[in-house]
Amino acid sequence: MISSLRGRVLHLDSESAILEVGGVGFSVAVPAQVARALHIGDDAMLHTALIVREDALSLFGFAERQELTVFQHLLSVSGVGPKSALGVLSSLSVAQIADAVAAEDDAPFRRVSGIGPKTAKLIVVQLAGKLPAGVGATAAPAASTGNDIAGQVVAALTALGWNERTSVEAVAIVVEAAGDADRRSVPSLLKLALAQLGPARPERAGV
Repeated sequence: MISSLRGRVLHLDSESAILEVGGVGFSVAVPAQVARALHIGDDAMLHTALIVREDALSLFGFAERQELTVFQHLLSVSGVGPKSALGVLSSLSVAQIADAVAAEDDAPFRRVSGIGPKTAKLIVVQLAGKLPAGVGATAAPAASTGNDIAGQVVAALTALGWNERTSVEAVAIVVEAAGDADRRSVPSLLKLALAQLGPARPERAGV
């Protein structure tokens, strides 16, 4: 695993950089703000993630470790690939992402190219409680309870036999439609989620 690179910047464009490390040039996809901060000829260090696919090995690089951590969390969300995750980090800072998740606000994610409404809602639900400590702390106290409740409902559904993806998607849908009172009540939100899933038995819902 290539977890970081330090070398001279040989080439730059709006989405990538080439770093020369030990005489070898590594092409690294980077967020837009990282590309703007680098200059050809500079020595630079990037925290990196190596994404392995059947037809390619791709490096994604970030100036801060927290950016890499958020990138990895975004990849765990159903429907979010490396390019979409990079797009989120090009459009929003780590603090803005944390604040949006804490406030259960999917609007910032819907404005990112390639992120649809359903995926934006899944980002908010699935990143709850997973972001680096201390980021977005100003917004977290006011909204963390709602995210905790959504997580408890997902856990309840998976315990009943539905798989995690089905559970998260159902909760995301009902959270968006529910009133404030229902969002703050595990039994109410669970009842709405079960109604959303319908009469199908769990094993017929993807398990």
